[in-house]
Amino acid sequence: MSLTEARFHDLVDATQQAVEDIFDDSDLDLDLENSGGILTVRFENGTQLIFSRQAPLRQLWLAARSGGFHFDYDEESERWICDSSDEGLGEMLARITLEQSGDELDFEDL
Repeated sequence: MSLTEARFHDLVDATQQAVEDIFDDSDLDLDLENSGGILTVRFENGTQLIFSRQAPLRQLWLAARSGGFHFDYDEESERWICDSSDEGLGEMLARITLEQSGDELDFEDL
């Protein structure tokens, strides 16, 4: 069963808020901007992460220095899963944050 548009937006909103909270609670020197449903994380070194919603596809997209990634929501595991690598969003964010900032953060609950 595919996500309804309303459920999709609720899931993306909750995910973006959880990501913001994790970064806010960290000691990292960064800037967060959430505008028009796009969450941008700017690290001190100038690199950034950009989260955007793709409503027609019911996907959450992540742009990072290492590339662009598309996530589908898996109802069974209640997680966003990368459509090309089957990696969970939380796992990927932990890896990418370490690559881009040099710091480890825990995104396990995503």
